[in-house]
Parts: sequence; C-alpha cells; structure tokens
Amino acid sequence: MDIAHDDAAGRLRVLPTRLVNQVALVANRATERALEPTGSRRHHYALLATLGEFGPASQAELGRRTRIDRSDVVAAVNDLAARGLVERNPDAADRRRNIVTLTAAGARHLDDLDERLKVAQDELLAGFSERDRQTLVTLLTRILDAHAAGPPR
Repeated sequence: MDIAHDDAAGRLRVLPTRLVNQVALVANRATERALEPTGSRRHHYALLATLGEFGPASQAELGRRTRIDRSDVVAAVNDLAARGLVERNPDAADRRRNIVTLTAAGARHLDDLDERLKVAQDELLAGFSERDRQTLVTLLTRILDAHAAGPPR
C-alpha cells in the first residue's frame, strides 16, 4: 500500500485515525528494513526485549507482556531457540509449561537490534528535535493508556 497524503482529500488529511495508520505503515517499513539483515522480525525483538528487561518467563507470560498471539509466540521462540538466542526449558514447578531464558548470544543480538532500531527511529523522525520526539512518545502513550482497558462503551 502506498502512503498517500498530499493527494488525499482534506478531510482524510486531518483524521487522526487515518494519520496514525499511515504513520504506522511508514514505521513498520523502517523497522523491517532495519531488522531484515539480522534475520529477526518485530516479534523476535519484542520477545528478546521483554526477556532482557524482565528475565526468564513462560511463553504464556511473554504473550501477555508483548500482546503477541500465543501461536506466534511459540513460532518466534522456536526460531530464537534454534538460533541459540534463547533457551526453553520445562518449568520445575509445572512441567507442562516452558520457561524461556535469554542467552548471552541473545543479549548481544538484542543490543545489535537496539542499535539498528535507533537508525529506524531516526529515519522515521527525521527533522524532529529530541523534545519533539519525547512529546510524540508522550502523546502516543497517552492514547494507548486511555484505551488500555478496552474501547469506551
């Protein structure tokens, strides 16, 4: 899908819902370009970042924390484990559950992904001052926080 803004109808150019969607497309493309040479995708990064910050977790907990569908978590963890970036072992307290742990190689890979994603942020927000970037993050976070409990009734 092409990003069309200049030729769009005026009423489309001022709809926050449309603008956020169009910016998301640009952001996703920048992220994909940044991660593509590493063989990792957004789900991989989300899982590695979560493990890096919160420590070992069950696959179910990773899904809840990242908001990634359970089947997608399993597929991404399988890929990360095959690459030696995480280890998956049965939980001693509940053998039906797996605990996923970030490996040293996974921590190094996460650092590399962080650097690559900094480039993607710079690409997306070219021309924005640091203050503008912080303001944008604050505003986007407010939108997400306002909808965290679900849509208004």
